Amino acid sequence: MADTQYDVIVIGSGPGGYVTAIRAAQLGFKTAIVEKSELGGVCLNWGCIPTKALLRSAEVYHNMQHASDYGLSANPSFDLQKIVQRSRKIAGQLSGGIKHLMKKNKVSVIAGFATLKAGNPAPTVSVEEQDYQAKHVILATGARARTIPPAGLESDGKFIWTAREAMVPDTMPKKLLVIGSGAIGMEFASFYNAFGADVTIVEMMDRILPVEDEEISAMARKSFEKRGMNIKTNTQVKTVKKNAKNVTATLASGDEIENIEFDRVILAIGIVGNVEDMGLEALGVKIDRSHITVDEFSFTGVSGLYAIGDVTTPPWLAHKASHEGIICIEKIAGGNPHPLNADAIPGCTYCHPQIASVGHTEAQAKAAGYDVKVGRFPYIGNGKAIALGEPEGLIKTVFDAKTGELLGAHMIGAEVTELIQGYTIAQNLETTEHELMETVFPHPTLSEMMHEAVLDAYDRTIHF
Repeated sequence: MADTQYDVIVIGSGPGGYVTAIRAAQLGFKTAIVEKSELGGVCLNWGCIPTKALLRSAEVYHNMQHASDYGLSANPSFDLQKIVQRSRKIAGQLSGGIKHLMKKNKVSVIAGFATLKAGNPAPTVSVEEQDYQAKHVILATGARARTIPPAGLESDGKFIWTAREAMVPDTMPKKLLVIGSGAIGMEFASFYNAFGADVTIVEMMDRILPVEDEEISAMARKSFEKRGMNIKTNTQVKTVKKNAKNVTATLASGDEIENIEFDRVILAIGIVGNVEDMGLEALGVKIDRSHITVDEFSFTGVSGLYAIGDVTTPPWLAHKASHEGIICIEKIAGGNPHPLNADAIPGCTYCHPQIASVGHTEAQAKAAGYDVKVGRFPYIGNGKAIALGEPEGLIKTVFDAKTGELLGAHMIGAEVTELIQGYTIAQNLETTEHELMETVFPHPTLSEMMHEAVLDAYDRTIHF
């Protein structure tokens, strides 16, 4: 007979779910995790990691094309099938790693789709006609790509792709339309552009990467256009109609209407929480626009039921889900964890050039009533950046003029997705400009620009 009694059941094995399950086991809970597909969820199998594998291939190919800049010679070509195979192999390797972690931590893995029904002290979990009982149930069911079927904006697996199909292309499109300029859209635009696709990006807002600082967005647009991308802001895709060999997209910008043919279309217009068909409404779970409403410790308001990650509130990031899950289970265990501070969660976009940020933008800080000091340092002023052949970029800091608190940091350029954590730690430690100025940064490194951007906010920059 199957073991059906647990302390904790986690539904969904993405970065939120599997991390929560491991921490639950560490805390002494008898734990199970339910997964309807591959262990690791979307992130490891069809999101964060395999896309970075694709982007690494694009980066290497781009550098090979510019080998002469480094005194080298190369005659690069690419095999799209092998690029995709490498990405899928890495995803498989990591999914297998999660299986090992579950076994190591004695977390039971239950395969199938979970539904919930009323129970005590927590809802009963049903999987493949088998009922399971737990004292605590944690939903980590994630999200999927948003589609708009009436406008033809839904995947057909051939001409119109979501991120999932865009990761396993059968051909390199000559003309590609990317709808949406957030992190997902810009990463795919960067990948396909690197391999020669004629990429058009459509964004309904007045700038690309609309959640980033305006100055960073402007620099990003300039860089992407320099690489040959066609960017249309303040523009909506009204319809996408399939033809025999391609699609026709109707684009509207004010009163101007354009009909343009594309070989492929990638939808990157947001996500929808996976809340359907689980019985949540009958339990009284509050759902707002496909995302579950929770308190600061992920409690849904239904006895014994919690929710974390992309199925709940933004930001919809893997590392937010993991940290949220740890806070949730530690609170359940009787600990006293700090609630998650959404403003201190770094965001990264792995396009070329990379973009990363944490905290308030300059505009947000001013809107919140802060008197700000802003520092900037360009990549062209950094010796390591020049030596790398990556002199394009900027690091920007935003401080509270009264207290010296670091309100936000914003970056564009080589390896900023690795650099941003320095500022994230500084925020978590409630560091002021004084401690950052007194910190010794190694030379020669890109991180020296982080120091200079702090110095610049207080008119003390050295190298520019």
